[in-house]
Amino acid sequence: MKKISLLICFVFGFNLWSQNLCRTEILPKEELFPKNEMNKYLKYNFSDLWNKTDNNLVYGVIGDNYERILIKIVSIQKSKEKSSEYWVVGTSRVKSNSCNFKGKITIISINELKQAKLGVDDEYKNAGIKKQGLLKAVYEFVEDSKQKGSGKFSGILESMWYLDKNNLIQYNDIEIDSDKYFNNAFTGVWKSNNSGKEKICNWGDYRVPNVNCDFDIGSAEISVSQKYQKNGWK
Repeated sequence: MKKISLLICFVFGFNLWSQNLCRTEILPKEELFPKNEMNKYLKYNFSDLWNKTDNNLVYGVIGDNYERILIKIVSIQKSKEKSSEYWVVGTSRVKSNSCNFKGKITIISINELKQAKLGVDDEYKNAGIKKQGLLKAVYEFVEDSKQKGSGKFSGILESMWYLDKNNLIQYNDIEIDSDKYFNNAFTGVWKSNNSGKEKICNWGDYRVPNVNCDFDIGSAEISVSQKYQKNGWK
């Protein structure tokens, strides 16, 4: 728990002094009930949330110059021992350097949405959706130390979900047509195995969370500004 608390303090402290960051919230806090409903929802399996999106629509940055990083989650398994934990296997790539990683996602809060979002023209009005909400977790993914340029990813994850009529947790893309939409926001750091140096490292579905507002100048979809194009975005 101490480790989790430190990670939370880091991420929220980062937000406080970096007031020029954009896409810091998937959902405004005022749209969520404050009660943590983990005990109510941990019986469900959330694993499908994190490999739902096509990999070419997952965008990430590493370092202060926002070098492009590609993150691919290959497999996710819910822990049989702890219902809040999920075991993850994946790969990362920066330029031509690729690494394999393993680690886990640990859920720390689940909050329900006060008012359901039903999409354009209320298209989901009769879909039988029971609940919608936001999941918050901590993650730690460790790259293979035998591979060049390896390290460790850690930080906070936020994901939107809904409970369907069949009592299955689904990836919430109801408002995917909204210009503000993004999901599965991983916000944290990468720490080098060799030097111990840390770099910011954020990625998410459809947009990059918690980056300078001059990075993504697109309205309907991501569009990286000319300033950062040379850092792997051309």
